[in-house]
Amino acid sequence: MARRLLTLLILTVVLIPGIHAQTCSLPGMTPTAIPVCGTTVFSQSQVVDCDGPDLNPTACGGDPFPSTRSFWYKFTCYQTGTLGFLISGIASTDDYDWVLFDITGHDPNDVFSNSSLAISINIYGAGGNPSAPFPESPTGCRPGASGNVHCEGSASGNTPFNAMPTITQGRDYLLMVTNWTQSTTGYDLTFTGGSASITDPKEPHLLSARAACDGTKTTVKMNKRMKCNSLTSSGSEFTLTPNVANVIAASGIGCNPGFDMDSLVLTLDNPLPPGTYTLTVRKGTDNTTIRDNCDREIPVDETVSFEVYPLIPTPMDSLTKPGCAPDELQLVFRKNMKCSSIEPGGTDFAVDLISGTGGPVTVIGASGTCSADGLTPIIKVKLSAPIQTKGTYRIRLQRGNDMNTIGDECNQFTPEGAFIIFNTKDTVNADFTYNVRIGCVRDTINYFHDGRNEVNVWKWNFDNLRSSRLQNPSIIYATFGIKNTQLIVSNGVCTDTSAVVPILLDNELNAAFETNPVVCPGDQAFFKDNSIGNIVSWRWEFDNGSISTAASPPPQSYSTTSATRNVYPRLIVQNNYGCFDTAVQKIIVPNTCYIAVPNAFTPNGDGLNDYLYPLNAYMATDLRFRVYNRFGQLLFETRDWTKKWDGRFKGQGADPATYVWILQYTESKTGKKIEQKGTTILLR
Repeated sequence: MARRLLTLLILTVVLIPGIHAQTCSLPGMTPTAIPVCGTTVFSQSQVVDCDGPDLNPTACGGDPFPSTRSFWYKFTCYQTGTLGFLISGIASTDDYDWVLFDITGHDPNDVFSNSSLAISINIYGAGGNPSAPFPESPTGCRPGASGNVHCEGSASGNTPFNAMPTITQGRDYLLMVTNWTQSTTGYDLTFTGGSASITDPKEPHLLSARAACDGTKTTVKMNKRMKCNSLTSSGSEFTLTPNVANVIAASGIGCNPGFDMDSLVLTLDNPLPPGTYTLTVRKGTDNTTIRDNCDREIPVDETVSFEVYPLIPTPMDSLTKPGCAPDELQLVFRKNMKCSSIEPGGTDFAVDLISGTGGPVTVIGASGTCSADGLTPIIKVKLSAPIQTKGTYRIRLQRGNDMNTIGDECNQFTPEGAFIIFNTKDTVNADFTYNVRIGCVRDTINYFHDGRNEVNVWKWNFDNLRSSRLQNPSIIYATFGIKNTQLIVSNGVCTDTSAVVPILLDNELNAAFETNPVVCPGDQAFFKDNSIGNIVSWRWEFDNGSISTAASPPPQSYSTTSATRNVYPRLIVQNNYGCFDTAVQKIIVPNTCYIAVPNAFTPNGDGLNDYLYPLNAYMATDLRFRVYNRFGQLLFETRDWTKKWDGRFKGQGADPATYVWILQYTESKTGKKIEQKGTTILLR
């Protein structure tokens, strides 16, 4: 059995039985679809056979499927989540296919040429297999189902139900549903089981109203799209105050051939004289007010007011405040103006300098934001160049090259000579200057901006760490190096941002040097300056009675005493700014560097011979010292010769006995590897 793709439609559409092979142009049978809501069961009547364009579901092999016998439904996602829906045929033999499309940013008819818009497909069917499950009703997306594509036939686990796809807030979707059995009873469509919301949370209300020129019609705009079939043709949902006329007819704008509207036109039995009027909502002859796609009604007694103006020319009395360096002026009118009355070259307007330093201003064009009916509430006047200086100007209306001024929707032309005065501001410049005061511990940078052209706002950014609103701030820096500064200025209209200016504080001074950590008897200490800064003088004090002022001082010797001692050489440096810094190091001067392990120790806590370790291992690297008992059990191990064995093992004092030790190390001077073994007596 040949299969076809379908799209969801959610509104009852009654079709005439017996029509075949007509073009699919009936309401709901094209992607100009029926709007649906997630809170209602939608009942669809008999499907009519018609001639529709092909779909190309490449996920099912790419064979084209005509969109005949299909209804289309449209909705917007208002809360991201999973979408569940159920298509239930009234007749038990109904056979349905469907496709869900994401059409965000696309013309709905793109579904016929762009197969990537399909996000979930189910064209499952028996495919000629008499043992396969058939018919395919109900179908849809539900919890527990799997897969986003189920193609024709029972192979590969195809089923009537898909997994629930995730839909995203703010995106627009189409659902196409096809009934191949051409049921005379139709089907129900229900959105259920998912976490997404396709129900607009906005409650329906009136937004605005305006009267036509002759006062016999009034256009009413709602805050959202409403069902066309909820408006009675007589406009019985509205009353007018004061009651100088009655509503006798109503029609929704865009309702032919659409399903919903956001504006409607009311026809009155008498023209309205100039004045202020109020429309009030009431229950119509169908016992409802106007309903949105979720069947929520505009509240009874809700009102909207509008003004009927005398049939006189619309004045040129409002101009959007010009911004910085305007190259376009925007006129705003209380009535809609006819776009056809605007001369495109801008010759309807002239701009004159009244005071200021600016030069002449030339108008080079004019245009409106024109609606489908050729009307616009604003006119944009294009200038030949931006106005970059402070001044007082006048925009003046004159007869253009089309031999008229500008006309409103009531064919009333604004008299030439009308004008509006406006002011402009000078552009501003955020460039700044600075000076640096160098210190030995802290530096200060003083920043300056000239404040020209009425600048009254300063926003300083220092390394994205500090800020200031002062015109001329001073910033103290306790660290050195590159400091990045940026300034934003404004005079209330014009704004400018400076480049990021790097400022180098190059007076960092840090005294540092390298030397031998240990000087054994007969050896010398060598010194290397590692100081940072622009150094101009050095003073070395070696703690052996000698000093040096050389950048690279000579080696130094230290006398050996009977006990190991520490000496503390120092380096004092001075930079080019006259600042000083001092560094001090410790050098160990042992009485001997001969490595030995005692042959006995007494770990009794009397402060004498309490530990066992290799003595004087100052010049050993890669050291490893281990202690064993007579059974060969390892009791102590270290790679740091200053870590000593206290005669304990697993928290308990070892027995008095003889213990074996092994010492391994590399001589730092020669690189020779040494291994020594011996015994030590533990005495208590």
